[in-house]
Amino acid sequence: MPWLILALMGSATFVYGLATHAALLCLLVKPLPVLALLGWLHDAPPTDYRRWISLGLIFSLVGDVLLAWPGDLFIFGLGAFLFAHLAYLKAYLSDCRRLALWPLALALGVGAILLSILISHGLGNLLIPVMVYALVISAMLWRALARLGSDVPKRSALLAAAGAVSFVFSDTLIGINRFVVAFEAAPYALIATYWLGQWGITASAFHQTTRAHEGQLG
Repeated sequence: MPWLILALMGSATFVYGLATHAALLCLLVKPLPVLALLGWLHDAPPTDYRRWISLGLIFSLVGDVLLAWPGDLFIFGLGAFLFAHLAYLKAYLSDCRRLALWPLALALGVGAILLSILISHGLGNLLIPVMVYALVISAMLWRALARLGSDVPKRSALLAAAGAVSFVFSDTLIGINRFVVAFEAAPYALIATYWLGQWGITASAFHQTTRAHEGQLG
């Protein structure tokens, strides 16, 4: 319950800061929801999966601060979230390694479509970093979806998949708002889907078992 209160207070205050254009307030409270998730995660079963999710949340905290910091630190925030997705990717691989061709095709298709839209509007010096990031987040989405229908706990797979989809949608909104066309609702929509994504990914660790799942190829 204390972690839930911290998350709700942080998210409500951040939204208030967005509405009132209080940049310093946003900087101070933006990390609180993810910090609350990190504290909550401590109660999950002590698996390798939980440890990698914890690392992903830590990198996400760094990314939150960098993206809210005055000045354009977008490239550094992008780097922090790239490492967060690599940590989530490693978590998903820790209990399922089946190839899962349909999730692979879907993830690559989503990444390719988004990247083509961004490139068509010009990325300049960010072309290579954004391409690398798109590849990593597509891989993260693939491995999250690959756990569906595998031998991992069903609820864990569903939560992680939903969280990954929500996270990808949030990043899509960031890309569109920054590189294609800015729209007024973007800051609210992208932060809401980001928090939902992080919650789903974190909650998936509570439905793990202490036994490592190898998964099957195919």
